[in-house]
Amino acid sequence: MREKLMTVNIIINPGEEAAITEPTKPQPPTLTKAKVKVRKALDGRLIVTDHPDIDIVILAKQMKIISFAKESMEDSIYATQNRLFDFLYRKGIIGQESVKGGNVYSSLEATILTPNSELPIDETVLFAISKFIEEERPQFMYEKAIEEQEEERLLEPEVEDSTELGEIPHAAKKGSISPSPRRYMGGGIGGP
Repeated sequence: MREKLMTVNIIINPGEEAAITEPTKPQPPTLTKAKVKVRKALDGRLIVTDHPDIDIVILAKQMKIISFAKESMEDSIYATQNRLFDFLYRKGIIGQESVKGGNVYSSLEATILTPNSELPIDETVLFAISKFIEEERPQFMYEKAIEEQEEERLLEPEVEDSTELGEIPHAAKKGSISPSPRRYMGGGIGGP
């Protein structure tokens, strides 16, 4: 069972004994505002779509968080999910022992810890996830800039990266493979 923590003020003056003042009541935590792209499903689950690699689903009634790969099924997706659940564990939102593979390929899920106070679970988890995305944003902005730079390099090459030949004329036949189909002449054992 967890003990309730309370604040005790101790004042120490040089040459005097320590004076203990009245304990103060713990102040309820206050949440600041955060921006995150969220959709609400028919059953009340919240779907965070702000991350470019994964969608994060908050099931407040079942006390679960599930992350799904958006498009690709690469190793980098697992690394992103691992960072998400490690972040949520360090913030005290989930238990590290509850992280496991989901029933959908390339998904991970974890159980939300039961709060001691009357904090709204969905808002608290959303706030923590928004902080994770805020932490990740510079990395995926950098990756997007690199992709755009590479695309521009390939589609609009510099003078030194392009050929001096200009337009290359098309020939009727190029290469060693004929574009017209070849007839099969049969053969084999006892053939014509």
